[in-house]
Amino acid sequence: MRIVANLFAALLVLLTAQAGSAQSNYPNRPVKVLVGFTPGTAPDLAARILADRFAEVWGTPFVVENVPGAGSNIATERVAKAAADGYMLLMGGNSALVINPSLFEQLPFDPIKDFAPVSQVFIAANVLAVPPEVPVKTVAELVALAKAQPGELSYGHAGVGTSQHLGAELFKYMAHVDIAPVPYRGTTALMPDLLANRITMSFANIVNVLPLAREGKLRALAITSIKRSALAPDLQTMAESGFPGFEAVPWFGLLAPAGTPKDVLEKLHGETVKTLAMPEVRRKFDELGLEPVGNTPAEFAAIIRKETPEWAKVIKDAGIKLGN
Repeated sequence: MRIVANLFAALLVLLTAQAGSAQSNYPNRPVKVLVGFTPGTAPDLAARILADRFAEVWGTPFVVENVPGAGSNIATERVAKAAADGYMLLMGGNSALVINPSLFEQLPFDPIKDFAPVSQVFIAANVLAVPPEVPVKTVAELVALAKAQPGELSYGHAGVGTSQHLGAELFKYMAHVDIAPVPYRGTTALMPDLLANRITMSFANIVNVLPLAREGKLRALAITSIKRSALAPDLQTMAESGFPGFEAVPWFGLLAPAGTPKDVLEKLHGETVKTLAMPEVRRKFDELGLEPVGNTPAEFAAIIRKETPEWAKVIKDAGIKLGN
């Protein structure tokens, strides 16, 4: 009996050692990083910057996979239900993790229970933009046009629950105007229709708007952050344009499925923070109008818990509906 017990104990030690060895060797096969939006959007570009660095440091491919749709719920659900081993990660944003719980009666994931936050990666801003053919040069003129043509103007957004969607609905609520929503699978998907004047406006990501505005292909009216952007210092905020307290900004961070081994999370967190502190990476983020973060998992989790009830109140007060 003692021999059997000793063999069992030895086997247990061996298995434990092997498990520890397997974890410490992470990553030893390709890792997927899912993004719930189309290529060329801010979360996609940020994910690729991190993935390239991770692959360089660890000598293992980190593959960014775009899975747009349902306000990024599809990609978020896929990671929530993935194996908790660190080989499928999410570049997740406040649309799915903070806003959607107040828009959807049921979600196929729990933003708190189903994820292990690694680090918030960036905070960005949206820009209210119109095609040059739209006869307005200020937010006030756009409001006047919308009031003169109720229900005739339209806005494109990057998916239900995104900051672009919520920003436009908040604008409608505060300005008391009727503007029709047109949903797309990401900012890059709506750009052709905005450029062609098939939709009147969009609260589109600063990454996608500013280059086109500089070329005269779009007219930027205001930015949705509380402060002006260093990337466009002459562009007024929505608050400065007559909407005090207006803020609708997207943020994104790296998350793993809940239950992912602690040492894997620590390894991912450490390299994420190092990458975001690199001068060349900060320059890239500056060029894209993104503010790098690099906080701790606990700080990231606290932001999700804090902002969820805040946006719930905005959604309720503004009467924002899922069908918008």
